Amino acid sequence: MTSFHVIAGAQKTVAHPRLRTIDFADVLGALRSGVEDFWDKPSHYVFLCLIYPIVGVILITWASSGNALQLIFPLIAGFALLGPFAAIGLYEISRRRERGMDTSWRHAFDVRKSAAIPSMVAIGIMLLGIFLVWIFTAQGLYRWLYGDSAPASLIGFIQEVLTTQRGWTLLLVGNLVGFIFALIVLSTTSIAFPLLLDRDVGAYAAIETSVRVMQANPLPMLLWGFIVAALLVIGSLPLFVGLAVVIPVLGHATWHLYRKTVISPTGKEKTPAQS
Repeated sequence: MTSFHVIAGAQKTVAHPRLRTIDFADVLGALRSGVEDFWDKPSHYVFLCLIYPIVGVILITWASSGNALQLIFPLIAGFALLGPFAAIGLYEISRRRERGMDTSWRHAFDVRKSAAIPSMVAIGIMLLGIFLVWIFTAQGLYRWLYGDSAPASLIGFIQEVLTTQRGWTLLLVGNLVGFIFALIVLSTTSIAFPLLLDRDVGAYAAIETSVRVMQANPLPMLLWGFIVAALLVIGSLPLFVGLAVVIPVLGHATWHLYRKTVISPTGKEKTPAQS
C-alpha cells in the first residue's frame, strides 16, 4: 500500500488537477514574485543555498583530480537537473509567506513532515537517474570523438573545443543532447514538487500534471526553461557564488509558477493577473 500511496497519493486515486493557460507575462510575474520572496529575508536564503555552489566546486575538483576534465561542463550542467528537488525547502518558504506564516529559514526543513515525502523522494530518484544517464552520455560522446585519453589540461581542452572541428562537434552535439535532457526534466517536474508540497497527489499525478502544464503552455514554459538556464549560467560564472542568489530566486519563482498554472481545489487563490 505504501508504494501505491507514492504513485496515487492520499486519495488512492490518480488526481488530475485543473490547469489554466498562462502567457509570457505570467512567467515574468512568477520570476518577480520569486525575487520578492528572496528579498523578504535574503540572508536566510543565501545561507540555505550555499550548499549548491559548494557542491559545484567539489564537482570541479573531483573532475580535475580524477583525469576527467572533459566532464566538468556536463557535471555543472547536469547538476542543474537536480535543482527541482534541491529547492523543495524554498517552495515551503514561499508557501508559508503566501499564507502569512513565519518564514524563518528553519521552516525550510518542515517539508520532512509532509505526507508526500515518499513521492518527492521517488521523483528525486528519477532525477538522479536522469543526471547519471546524462553523465554517461556525455562521457560516451567524448570517447566517440576523442577516444579514451583524458585532456592534459583544462585550458588546452577549452582551446581544443573552441578552435577545432572535432571540438565544435562536441560542443554542438553535446548541447543538443543536453537540451533534450533539460526538456525532459522541465516537462516532467516543472511544478511537480510544489504540487506535492501543496497536495499529496502522488508522484505519477505530479509528473503527469507537469506534462500537461507543458502541453497547455509550450511557449511560456520554454521561456521559463530558458530563464532558468540563463540564470544558472550567469550564477555559475563567478565560481558558482552567484548561485547562492540565483537558486533561491528560481526556487521561489517555481512556487509562484505552480500557483499560476494549477487551479486550487477551492478556487480561492489569486488569478495570474492578480498575482
